[in-house]
Amino acid sequence: MSSPVRRLLIGRTIAALATALIPTTLTLAVVRATGSAGDLGLVLACEMIPMLLLLPVAGVVADRFAPQRVVLAADLARGAAQLGVAAELLAGVVRIPNLAVLSAITGAGLALGTPVVRTLVVAVVADQERLRVNARIGVAQGLAQVAAPATAGALVLALGPGWSSLLTAGLFAVSALTLGGLRPARAVRRGPRGSFFTDLREGWVETRRHPWFLASVLGHGVWHLAAGFLLTLGPLIAVRDLGGEASWVLITQLGTVGMLVGVYAAPRLPVRRPLAAVAVGAAVYALPLAAFGPPMPLAVVAAAYCVAMFGLGMLSPLWETSLQQRIPEEALGRVGAFDGLISFAARPLGLAVAAPVAAVTGTAAPLVAGAVLVAAANLAVLALPDVRRAPARTFTGAGARPH
Repeated sequence: MSSPVRRLLIGRTIAALATALIPTTLTLAVVRATGSAGDLGLVLACEMIPMLLLLPVAGVVADRFAPQRVVLAADLARGAAQLGVAAELLAGVVRIPNLAVLSAITGAGLALGTPVVRTLVVAVVADQERLRVNARIGVAQGLAQVAAPATAGALVLALGPGWSSLLTAGLFAVSALTLGGLRPARAVRRGPRGSFFTDLREGWVETRRHPWFLASVLGHGVWHLAAGFLLTLGPLIAVRDLGGEASWVLITQLGTVGMLVGVYAAPRLPVRRPLAAVAVGAAVYALPLAAFGPPMPLAVVAAAYCVAMFGLGMLSPLWETSLQQRIPEEALGRVGAFDGLISFAARPLGLAVAAPVAAVTGTAAPLVAGAVLVAAANLAVLALPDVRRAPARTFTGAGARPH
């Protein structure tokens, strides 16, 4: 593994951990300070809304400027915002408007850094190694999602939430210096630069040129929406019908194992039709939705969730590598921004509407309906010729080989 690739992996791992620390830290800080669900919702929404609004802008930025510079700016912005949060919390005077503004800056930084990551991988990693590198980044992100809540919780309980935010700020600073100092082996191709709105429009034109992308992203949006329902209603069903809180812990732990195994397996299997594998990987999320609906016995529900998360683990590196192979480099940021926009918007929507819908229909109906929609929306993608067609080379992280 070359030094730039190693540096890329280290930087992305640190950034993933820093990102994953924020929700738990903010949640515990606000609950400690005011105990108000409204205050917590405001702070979290102030991170989400700027992120969604700025993603298309970030796509244009990713296609205009050197990716390492964009990542540097994004991580420094998030680090500065978290340093401000730490100062606020360590001072012992928690002002919700201040936390809301700092959360908005954090969300803007996340938006700026999201589309450019794919471009950075293209600039640093050789084509035949991208699947393996994307899988390793996926493993790092999965482990961060597991480790961060426990780390943030321990710091908050032992020292206070300000120290958790201070750690987060330090991690973003290290990530910024690590990724911002990368020296890519080659420059990413750039198209002719027009006005901002011209570039934005051309990004949408390029997006429409790839029906497989639009169909896949819509399918992913459906499973993100359904995941919001499952993550809201699943714990309630587990506690009520499957043996209590321990059953939900078991289900989620098996899901984490399944996801990590899927990410690990993706570059080690000779996947001949990666987009078809992505569609099936998303479709299997219907299994736990259907299992929670009746609900089925705990062993069946846990196995279904593990299989679903294995599918999503396989999906992540295959999808990332497919975009890096099939989308022109000069439009990768703008096209990829639409992917992030759908994904980031759909899950919070599912989280928000799950409880009101279940109050009217019961918990089974929305989950079973979600299972049908997830399976239908993602398996329908298999009808597209570009999805069924194998690429020119075998999709494997062990090294691409001609058919």
